[in-house]
Amino acid sequence: MCRWMAYSGDPILAHELLFRPEHSIIVQSLHSRLGVETTNGDGFGIGWYDEDAAEPGLFKSIEPAWNDLNLREVASAILTPVFFAHIRASTGTPVQRSNCHPFRYGNWLWMHNGVLRDFHNIKRDLLLAVDPILYPDIEGSTDSEALFFLALSYGLTDDPFDAVARAIGHVEKIGHDRGVDYPFQGTVATTDGKSIWAFRYSSEGKSRSLFYSTNIATLRQLHPDVEILHGLGDETRLVVSEPLGDLPGAWNEVPESHAGVIRPGTDEMRSFSPITP
Repeated sequence: MCRWMAYSGDPILAHELLFRPEHSIIVQSLHSRLGVETTNGDGFGIGWYDEDAAEPGLFKSIEPAWNDLNLREVASAILTPVFFAHIRASTGTPVQRSNCHPFRYGNWLWMHNGVLRDFHNIKRDLLLAVDPILYPDIEGSTDSEALFFLALSYGLTDDPFDAVARAIGHVEKIGHDRGVDYPFQGTVATTDGKSIWAFRYSSEGKSRSLFYSTNIATLRQLHPDVEILHGLGDETRLVVSEPLGDLPGAWNEVPESHAGVIRPGTDEMRSFSPITP
């Protein structure tokens, strides 16, 4: 599968997020602890927001993240309040730039860790539900991008919780119609640059791992001697496939079949289930 991380908070150098943590996502690309595969070397991508840009920036490569010097150069120059990073382990589609996450449409980013089972055989039926206006903007061949455009077709830009529930519900219906027992597996993150929505769900109830960071003010009280915590703003939030370090109390598991949103001033967690069309 894959590993991913999402950050929201005060503007921070991408290099600090990608390379500084003890168990950073770059380390995870070689030594994942909780992923299906230990190594995630089928490309990577980062996405970020700049208040002066009309769309989020993207940098993708089919090179392994641990061995890409350009990534270190670029990450040292990106200062951003909202940041996505993804390392890919292909589930069968080609290793090519257009298949690397995050995916972008307008001011939205999307990334996924998981699989739409038997995608090769259900792909046509799934894509028939994509809005014809959106369909030409699909660039790659992954199930993850197909899911993104299904969610966009179901109203992602208006109500992400509802749209993702309907998109996954559509995947499950098509899969079940084709004899697939457990059509969907995955964790998803999407953002408009202001809020980040994250989802953990699988048809069999055994979803890939997903964690969110503890409130920074609480962590400062727990660990007053940890210097890095005093440099982070109170609105700092991280959602990750697996913890970036072993600091006690720093990470909380997203419950099975749950979804949440983080945004300045308020966060929310709720139960999640697909909506069958």
